[in-house]
Formats: sequence, C-alpha cells, structure tokens
Amino acid sequence: MENQTPLYDQIQEALRYIRTQTDFTPRYGIVLGTGLSGLADEIEAVAEIPYGNIPHFPTSTVKGHKGKLVFGRLAGQPVVAMAGRFHYYEGYSAKQITFPVRVMKFLGIELLILSNAAGSANQHIMAGDIVFLRDHINLQPDNPLRGPNDERLGPRFPDMLHTYDRRLNAKGLEIAQKQGIRAHEGVYLALQGPNLETPAEYNFFHIAGADLVGMSTVPEVLVARHMGLGVMAMSVATNKCYPLEEIRETTHDDVIAVAQSAEPKMRKIVMELLAFLG
Repeated sequence: MENQTPLYDQIQEALRYIRTQTDFTPRYGIVLGTGLSGLADEIEAVAEIPYGNIPHFPTSTVKGHKGKLVFGRLAGQPVVAMAGRFHYYEGYSAKQITFPVRVMKFLGIELLILSNAAGSANQHIMAGDIVFLRDHINLQPDNPLRGPNDERLGPRFPDMLHTYDRRLNAKGLEIAQKQGIRAHEGVYLALQGPNLETPAEYNFFHIAGADLVGMSTVPEVLVARHMGLGVMAMSVATNKCYPLEEIRETTHDDVIAVAQSAEPKMRKIVMELLAFLG
C-alpha cells in the first residue's frame, strides 16, 4: 500500500530520525548490490542503522542483502552505504525502492555510486568481469518519477543525456587495468524480474544494444538524476547469456557465488576511486 504522506514530508521524517542516531555528513552514497555487501565491512563505521528503524524505509527481503545504512569513512572519504537494496520484484513501488536515494541526497551526498550483479548479453563480457555503465535501457514497468512532481525534489522532465560519469568510468578502467582486473564499459538493460530471462529475450536484448541485463539500479539512477546527483554505476557480470549456446541454467545462489568471488575486485576499484575523488 503506497504511503499517502507527501514524499517530501516522508524524507524529512526519515532525516529527523537518522539525525537522532548520527550527525555524520556523508559526501558519497554507495548502493551495495547482490553479493557485494561485504564492502560495508571495509567502512570505518561511526553509525549503523537498520532499515526497519527508519521511518518510511522498506526492508530488504533478498538473500545477500543485509538491510542497514552504514555511515563512516571508506578510503578516507565520508560515505553512507546502503548494505542491501530494494527491488521492484519484491512488491515495492518504484517510489519506495528509491526512497533511500532521496534521503541520502538530503543527508548531503554529491555522488551516488551503485553496484549490481547482472547477466552478460555481450559475448566479450565473461562471468566475473566488471562493467562500468555508460548508459541504460529502461524496460521496467514503473517509474519512480511518475505522479505529481515536487519541484523541491527536482524538475518535472529531467534530462538523461549525461547520466553516467564517463570521467569516473575512465578512471575506473585505468584502475582495473593496473590491478589486472578484466573490465569494460557497457549498456545496462533493466527488467522487473524476478525470473531470469529466456534465450529469445537475451537475443532480443543483445540486438537492442544491451551488454548487461539486470533487475535493479535504473530506478535509483532516475531519482539521482532528478535530484541533480552525479552517478557512477558498476556491474559484476555473473553469468554469460550470449551467445545463446553458452547459456546455462542459473540459480540465485550461483549469481551470489560469482558476485562474492568478484567482490575483492569491486572493492579495490571503489576504494581507489574514492581516494582519487578525495
């Protein structure tokens, strides 16, 4: 059931509660996706707040997602991290999924760094590779900006031309190369899930220009752009879905296992990027 309290007021209520727990001001927001929540352990934490305690926050129901906001320093930089995110397939609306991004903006962040696990629809992107998003294709059925627009949050029609920070992608690729990590830039296609895709769908997405297929990230990116935040997003390719003869049956446990094995790569890149930004 969608909350009837105006969105701006919901954000203020969440902020008021968070400020009773910590006065820490983050500069960077990080969303830790499937199998990547271990990065939260690297943060020199000053506060950890379970989602369930924060007014209007959803709670994460997916294995591999911890479900808390972590405040502290990572590579010396002040961050707030979402250890666990929300998905449309869990039954939440796009507005609910993206509520934490709006709260992070009001907490003071300037840049949102997102991570996810995705299937590869590009024959050159292997399982375990890191992909920096340069663009996306949105095929999710709900949009977090749908409904009356509150100008205090952002414009009615946000432009999406320079959505992803290509300068940071270039730096990320440079870091990956130095560390001997296989990495690419690519286009992410977002679906609602939760089922994995059929071979005919993977073929369609490949023809449409997608390098990766996933079930998250784009709603958060739309809200970040609506609020004028910089965006950087990175995926771990967890399974190969193109060419079609290379598709294998895949379980969520398989996806988590590959994401977790690739996590040290993602961790190195994020920490070096934060040091670079600092």
